[in-house]
Amino acid sequence: MAQAAQTNSPDSNSSQIEVEHDRKRRQFVIRLNGSHDRAVLLYEYVGKKTVDLQHTEVPDAYRGRGIAKHLAKAAMDFVVEEDLKAHLTCWYIQKYVKENPQPQYIEHIYQ
Repeated sequence: MAQAAQTNSPDSNSSQIEVEHDRKRRQFVIRLNGSHDRAVLLYEYVGKKTVDLQHTEVPDAYRGRGIAKHLAKAAMDFVVEEDLKAHLTCWYIQKYVKENPQPQYIEHIYQ
């Protein structure tokens, strides 16, 4: 079942962005402007307590608005909350963690 979390971002054009976690499809999703356009972050379990954060995609028309940041935060918060280890295959997640070096994130990443 999908879970939703709302976050506020001062650098986003939207006052609230809702990130849905679709555990069945192993993805985090942001529906853009209530349309069929979506930003997604895909992951896979590669072990019992290990995930690979594989790919983040934001449609061209929505890039540069901080949308991927919300997906990255939701994914990393999920890793911490579930006490998982993460491989960061996605370059954007690598960048996000480097720019937001939270100790709880760092301790859950395979170096």
